[in-house]
Amino acid sequence: MQRRLKADPVVFGVAAGLVVLFVLWGVMFTDSLASATDATLNWVLERFGWLFVLSAAAFVAFAAYLGFSRYGTMRLGRDEDRPEFRTSSWVAMMFSAGMGIGLMFYGVAEPISHLAAPPLGRGEPGTPETARVAMQYTYFHWALTPWAIYGVVGLALGYVCMRKGRPNLISEAFRPLIGDRVEGPIGKGIDILAIWATLFGSATSLGFGAAQVNSGLNFLWDVPISDTLAVLIIVVLTALFVLSATTGVEKGIQFLSNLNMVLAIVLLLFILVVGPTVFIAQTFVDATGAYLYNFIPMSLDSGAFGGGEWLNSWTIFYWAWWISWAPFVGTFLARISRGRTIREYLLGVLIVPSGVSFIWFAILGGSAIDLQLSGQADLIQAAAKPEVALFTTLEQFPLSAISSFLVIILVSLFFVSGADAASVVMGTMSSRGALEPSRAVVVVWGSLTGLSAAVLLVAGGLTGLQQAAIIAAAPFVIIMLGTCVGLMKEMREEHYVTPVAIQPRAAAPPGGPGGPAVATGEMPASPS
Repeated sequence: MQRRLKADPVVFGVAAGLVVLFVLWGVMFTDSLASATDATLNWVLERFGWLFVLSAAAFVAFAAYLGFSRYGTMRLGRDEDRPEFRTSSWVAMMFSAGMGIGLMFYGVAEPISHLAAPPLGRGEPGTPETARVAMQYTYFHWALTPWAIYGVVGLALGYVCMRKGRPNLISEAFRPLIGDRVEGPIGKGIDILAIWATLFGSATSLGFGAAQVNSGLNFLWDVPISDTLAVLIIVVLTALFVLSATTGVEKGIQFLSNLNMVLAIVLLLFILVVGPTVFIAQTFVDATGAYLYNFIPMSLDSGAFGGGEWLNSWTIFYWAWWISWAPFVGTFLARISRGRTIREYLLGVLIVPSGVSFIWFAILGGSAIDLQLSGQADLIQAAAKPEVALFTTLEQFPLSAISSFLVIILVSLFFVSGADAASVVMGTMSSRGALEPSRAVVVVWGSLTGLSAAVLLVAGGLTGLQQAAIIAAAPFVIIMLGTCVGLMKEMREEHYVTPVAIQPRAAAPPGGPGGPAVATGEMPASPS
């Protein structure tokens, strides 16, 4: 087992200190925090919304280029390394990573919201034509683009850590650009920004989860919906995470992650069976086709000719949210992908989780849209409070109390396991890249994430959570672009030679051993 390293006093101290100041600001001057985040968000969106759109499209293009270029045969590790996990296990772990509070929260809420307010203002609310566009944009927000964002960061970390043997830090991807200065203030600043983005991206998810658990309790047992109860839910679930971290129940967390996946599959199969099965299948096919056909126009629409407000509320929020999660998910992807070729890694990271998202939204969103279009339920009114939309949908099917309770359990488990994993990543980034940071550091980051989620929820509700994600991601998008440049520069300097297939050895030519040598096809050793 790797020796646990102490935290970097500068990175840990500055990053944690800034978060503590933020929490104190929110507790003591709640209205001031809400006004400041609102003003900052408006400034960021007005001037840099186009940058989020262009950067997200660039990450997709960069991932596609690397996957199909000569670098696609390069391994995340030494040239002789082979995959650490079987392909089936690797796919299952990516499936697990693709599930989360966000899918639970938006599974019904997003398609129905787009049905009520057509994307970019194009279409009539509540019509079948708008329903197709609603699913198309839902797929757009949850499929290839977010996983390209995650995949690029994971690729950079996998290359730096596993192939080059350097610390598992975002700043190390900048070494080809700034040299040893990554060990000074510039590098530490990059790692602090990565921690900041991860923390507030995670806090956004936890806030959404607490709001959804609160709504589920209200649906089942008429428990009042209030900020106080939502904060109490955050406190209780954060305490459970802290308990798991301090007692070292790694196997328990692994069990919870596997249980999450099984319960999520049970929920999907249940809705598929009792819901409009044929309509769900049709939705999956039609929405997938519309998404693929319109992918490039959607990817490059910045709202210059209308629809900017909608883009800010949905697309740009999502791109910022995914960017803020990129250090966390990227680290996870890099960790499980040692020995994979870059092509294999990128194809798996882009296709498998995207497929999960397609199926998830086709079942949950398709069922909700069918209920709305057929007049069986007014889900558009329910989606005005997105945290209750899923429960209102389940209410229309048999065994709604059981399925709704299952949703509460799922969200709670995602909260605990997600906070655990994100906090370990923040501990790694604040402990000089140690893959096993000290438990005390992990507990600090988990507690601060929970506190930040509570403060944001009280200060601005769900809107406040969205604002924090976008603001935190604004500087990190520049870091990600620099990471891509540094990765490309270092791979080119490696002078990597694509391996050739091993050829059968020919018979010795006349003259015996003195004849010409026959190539064995062995791959030349990497300079790394």
